[in-house]
Amino acid sequence: MSQMLQMFQQAGAAQFSAMIGQVAPYFASIAPQMVELRPGYAEVHFAKRREVLNHIGTVHAIALCNAAELAAGSMTDASIASGCRWIPKGMTVEYLAKADGDIRTVADGSAVDWSQTGDISVPVMAYVGDKPVFRAQITMYVSQA
Repeated sequence: MSQMLQMFQQAGAAQFSAMIGQVAPYFASIAPQMVELRPGYAEVHFAKRREVLNHIGTVHAIALCNAAELAAGSMTDASIASGCRWIPKGMTVEYLAKADGDIRTVADGSAVDWSQTGDISVPVMAYVGDKPVFRAQITMYVSQA
């Protein structure tokens, strides 16, 4: 079991979410709440608040990217084979609609072959309620540690 998944299970969602900003301070900028983490799936929420808004009053594109990377990275860590490590290599994003509310970000890796190494494409979607507002494909480079 990955160290990140073990921390999530032992600390619980609220405490784990508080620890993320200590481990990777930039993630704290969106005040993320890790709702669920398991192999092949991660869900991160963050609130629409002044600190994440752009000039038109919607959630800033980079705040969405930040949540996507957190969800994809956490899920990748929980999913890859023991003895492997990962690093984000690239991200392609699409902004589908104005992000005008609280954000729910989902990395669903259920269709990913986690036994492979090399470049792995991780899909991520972000929603306001049930409305899709953002889509990303994050390339993770997975290698033997």
